[in-house]
Amino acid sequence: MQGVNFVAIDFETATARRDSICEAGICVVRNGKVVETRSWLVQPQGNQYNYYNIQVHGIKPQDTAHAPQFPEVWSQILPYIQESPTLVAHNAAFDMSCIRSALSLHGLDTPAITYYCTLRAARRLYDFECNKLDALCHVFDIPCLNHHRAGDDAEMCARIFLRQLKDAGHCTPEQMDFCQGTL
Repeated sequence: MQGVNFVAIDFETATARRDSICEAGICVVRNGKVVETRSWLVQPQGNQYNYYNIQVHGIKPQDTAHAPQFPEVWSQILPYIQESPTLVAHNAAFDMSCIRSALSLHGLDTPAITYYCTLRAARRLYDFECNKLDALCHVFDIPCLNHHRAGDDAEMCARIFLRQLKDAGHCTPEQMDFCQGTL
């Protein structure tokens, strides 16, 4: 898939607040190949967590007590996005709202970003009973890594999007406008 470049992104939150990011993960795809996966623990404001969120991802306050806050982590993520200003996320409405909320909380500028949602694409391309990230990985025989950890979820999302591009007729991300949005 020459010329297919994007960054898949995923966030885990400490509470129901979208700006309570406690982990960020990215997976970089260049020319249709996964070339790098990274994740960062993030100290949410006040380092406060809800029990439910801990049950989902397993990240606890002691894990992020000495982690950098969102602005520092965002400054490390932003160069990846600037190099390939196309983001991909599974249930992008959630992840994009995390970005918007965290940028607003910290008074940071919102960059011009086009994103694609693998959940919306799955609902359009397939007739599966379930389109959750782990379910799609199972159907497509993509290793389901450590689900609900941001770096692993970003990589699973990237691999799903590559499969969706193939299943849509080897198209480019821009041709998948039915699952596209802007930040």
